[in-house]
Amino acid sequence: MKPEYQYGTEVRLIRNVRNDGTYPGEEVGKLLVRRGEVGAVYDVGTYLQDQIIYRVHFLNAAKTVGCREEELIRATDPWIPNKYEFREKVMANLSLSVGGQVVIEPGDVGEIEKIIKGIDVPVSYHVRFQGRVFQIPEASLDSYVG
Repeated sequence: MKPEYQYGTEVRLIRNVRNDGTYPGEEVGKLLVRRGEVGAVYDVGTYLQDQIIYRVHFLNAAKTVGCREEELIRATDPWIPNKYEFREKVMANLSLSVGGQVVIEPGDVGEIEKIIKGIDVPVSYHVRFQGRVFQIPEASLDSYVG
């Protein structure tokens, strides 16, 4: 097992990191560092002798957390940010119709079920509105405060 990243390597987190019970002072399940954050490898170790774990310091989040190799990419690798996360509540900012019938009105609240992104396509989401799931472009959504 040879580590991909060394001390001082700048890396980007590609998955949200939540407290699995090993981060002191925070509740289990609490979001610690959001995907897209850039940090520096502080230490490299192993877990159960078969997984490489990187201790990464994320300056903007002011946290040092353990990350598995598959959760990281080099900070210089291509990255497409997304505004919303899984299970986040959002509001439609325009009317949306199916077959000419309006099914979502501006201000209707939905919940993100999946994030869809690619290098050459705008970010969109599978959003559940009133029991139905629609693929909605990011530009058609606003943050829900409530």
